[in-house]
Amino acid sequence: MPVATSIQRGFSLLEALIALLVLSIGLLGVAGMQLKALQGAHAAYQRSIASLAAQDAQERLWAEMAEEKELSCPSESVVNGLEAGWHDQWSTFLPGLSNTPVNGHGECEFDIDIAWAEERFSSEGPPAFEYRVRLPGRVVP
Repeated sequence: MPVATSIQRGFSLLEALIALLVLSIGLLGVAGMQLKALQGAHAAYQRSIASLAAQDAQERLWAEMAEEKELSCPSESVVNGLEAGWHDQWSTFLPGLSNTPVNGHGECEFDIDIAWAEERFSSEGPPAFEYRVRLPGRVVP
């Protein structure tokens, strides 16, 4: 049986340390990917909530038109402003939600802009969701 020299005895320890270094670099990459995946999932969740908030604003406009029992365009104040209740309902899910999401363009066409503040994605700018709806009403002078 051959006798191992001192150089040969330390070689397996060096291999193990290099393998540990490569493994730790790989695990750091996996941790970075996990962080990006969590950020993406959170952004998708907030976009889903923004979509629901925009649909709710549209339904409030439709409901106001139905209450009038005529095809006249509803006022933007049905959704806009703190007294309308829309902001209170959705601001718990979207921090920094704007108070006036509905902007009318005449002829029953409305832009619904949902914008909120999100600190996690500050480098990308404030998130926003734009939605345009046209109701089948007419503008009453």
